[in-house]
Amino acid sequence: MTGVDVLLLALGAVAVGSGVLVVSTKHLVRAGLYLVVCLGALAGDYLVLTAELVAWVQVLIYVGAVVVLLLFAVMLTRAPIGASDDLDRPGWPAALIGAGSGLGLAALLVDAFRWSRVDLPAAGTADRLGEQVFRSWVLPFEVLSVLLLAALVGAIVISRPDIGRRPEAAPAPARRAAPVPVGSGGSTDEGGRG
Repeated sequence: MTGVDVLLLALGAVAVGSGVLVVSTKHLVRAGLYLVVCLGALAGDYLVLTAELVAWVQVLIYVGAVVVLLLFAVMLTRAPIGASDDLDRPGWPAALIGAGSGLGLAALLVDAFRWSRVDLPAAGTADRLGEQVFRSWVLPFEVLSVLLLAALVGAIVISRPDIGRRPEAAPAPARRAAPVPVGSGGSTDEGGRG
C-alpha cells in the first residue's frame, strides 16, 4: 500500500464520517457545515486521483454554490438555528437502506474490477479540455446554472410571504359626524344663532 492509497482512504474516511454527521445532527446549520467537509474531502479524493478539473468543479459548484445557497436559504427563511426536534426521526430505516446500498455498490465494484490495476490516461491539454467543456458539456453547465438560479429565487419567495400575494382592498374609512361647536346651542344654521 502506497502513500497515495493511504491518503485516498483517509480522505474517504473523512467524507464518510462527515456524511454520517450530516444526517445524524439535529442542528441544521451544522449539517450544512458538515456537508462542506464531506464535499471538500471528495474534492481531495479527486485531487489524489489526478482529476484536478473535477476537484475544482466540485469545490466551485458544490461547496461554493450549493452549500452557500443552502445556508442562505436557512438564513432567509428564518429556520431555527439550534437543535430542532423536527429533525429527530428514527434512523434505522435510513441506516438499513444506506448499508444495503453500500454493500451492493461494494459487491458491484469488486465483481467488476477484482484486483486489477487500471492505468491512468495521459493528462489532457487545455485545448482538449476547452473543446470538451464547450462542445460536449455546455448544456449540463447551463442547466445547473438555471437550477441554482431557481433555487435562489425560491428561497427568496419562501422567505418573503408578501411576494405574490394580492393586496387586499382597504376598507373605506367610516364617515364620522362633524362635531358641533361649543356654545352654539345646538344650532346648525350658518350664523350660529338659535
